[in-house]
Amino acid sequence: MKKILLIGTGGTIASEVTDDGLAPELTTEQLLAHLPAVSGLCDVSCIQLLNLDSTNMAPCHWRRMARCIRDHYAGYDGFVLTHGTDTMAYTAAALSYLVQGSPKPIILTGAQKPINFDSTDSKVNLRDAFITACADGISGVNIVFNGKVILGTRARKTRSKSFQAFSSINYPYVATLQDGYLMQYIRQEALPAPLFCDTLDANVGLVKMIPGIDFELLEYMLSRKDAVIIESFGVGGLPSYNSDRFFDIIIEKGIQRGKYIVMTTQVQNEGSNLAVYNVGHRLKGWRYVLEAYDMTTESVLAKIMWILGRTSDEKEVTELFYRPVANDILYRG
Repeated sequence: MKKILLIGTGGTIASEVTDDGLAPELTTEQLLAHLPAVSGLCDVSCIQLLNLDSTNMAPCHWRRMARCIRDHYAGYDGFVLTHGTDTMAYTAAALSYLVQGSPKPIILTGAQKPINFDSTDSKVNLRDAFITACADGISGVNIVFNGKVILGTRARKTRSKSFQAFSSINYPYVATLQDGYLMQYIRQEALPAPLFCDTLDANVGLVKMIPGIDFELLEYMLSRKDAVIIESFGVGGLPSYNSDRFFDIIIEKGIQRGKYIVMTTQVQNEGSNLAVYNVGHRLKGWRYVLEAYDMTTESVLAKIMWILGRTSDEKEVTELFYRPVANDILYRG
């Protein structure tokens, strides 16, 4: 029987009704009490690492999760982390860089309704997470939700209320679950032993383009951050509005000061391609300008934090950004 470590971090799955709304209060042991059948599936140990609404999750918490997995890695065959849905995709992406190439499964799950509600997805999701963590052939960081196994670098929350909360972006499902049976479609490559990392540069910003956006926001972000991700329109580019102010800011406040600019798209599927239109093409080839292509914004954020936590050297940053980690990027221009 496999040994699985259940790591609790809070979220809706562990929430109870309070006078001020739902709040995470249940422990991992209390969650397991709602799912006695797990004892016949695997030998489970519990750690209550955090008890947060995932809205309050931050990079320091990602590092705590990675350290917890590292400290207990040798003693278990797999790991299940319960987590709130709102930032679960960010955490899954971050753990994909902090614990790279794990031959053992690291499964995140949660729910849209608390586990003690009459109508809830908690029990099925938690059961499916344990089934996946016990399966042979599953490796690395994945989200298990609503009968789907989604690669950690490809997950995004696309529905705010329904049980089908998560989608796999620009990548197939790794596996599906039905009536307790796992059907695996993709086998991820793994290392003989994982590469653990404990450093992140959290000084990264995100600017979402809107029609008529004021250039001062980008200027401010570049003055404060080591890197800025720009979610542009369509396949990517910067607006001109009859002037070159946006482009000048990229040069003056970003490139000339060694700040990294990552161009991506706010369109959910199919990725960016700066080469298509003039508004994007003129950015290509500039130092310190990176393009996300088919990566999710969640993975772009976590990856640039991980990279800048290791190095600020332009050549190394560029090489690491375009080097695939857990299939986070497939198309590279």
